[in-house]
Amino acid sequence: MTQRTMWFVMTLLAIGTAGYALINVAVPSMRQSFVVNIFETSPTMAYLHLGFGFIAMFCGPFQLNQYLRTRFIRVHRQLGKLYIASVFISAISGFFLALESYGGLVTHVGFAMMAVVWFVSTAMAYYSIMKGSIAEHRKWMIRSYALTLAGVTLRIYLGLGVASGLQFSEFYPVLSWICWVPNILIVEWLFLYKYRST
Repeated sequence: MTQRTMWFVMTLLAIGTAGYALINVAVPSMRQSFVVNIFETSPTMAYLHLGFGFIAMFCGPFQLNQYLRTRFIRVHRQLGKLYIASVFISAISGFFLALESYGGLVTHVGFAMMAVVWFVSTAMAYYSIMKGSIAEHRKWMIRSYALTLAGVTLRIYLGLGVASGLQFSEFYPVLSWICWVPNILIVEWLFLYKYRST
């Protein structure tokens, strides 16, 4: 699979997941029972997490596209500011949602850790570009968006779990970790592979 093809697949999955988040924010009647419970328990945090998560998810693919990034540098910078602000808000609200998430302590810690790592990686991306380190900025932004894509992988693994006949109550605590930890491990492996190849 070529790099361009992988970008298109990632973009389609990201836009689809972003659209799902937007629907849950804008159309309450279309929320599934599990999502309804989240909005009833923590409505403000739910709106912030999904609303700004939608923005971050949607902006990410266009920030990572080298052609768009170099050709429209001003747009890239403005979208970057919007992405970073959106992640900060979505990560903070996601952290508070994690403390009340379904599934007990394992689930709480899994989603809370994801929120913290997501926030920190994005903050490091911002810090790197502020000090003029473009290479480090790109690495941290890739890490950040890998965590943003946890919204995609979560739904993929959830679908696989349901299709496999696993009990939601047993699978959800595992899901709170596997939706984001493998994403980061893959990114770090790719960085290491690229370093060894140069």
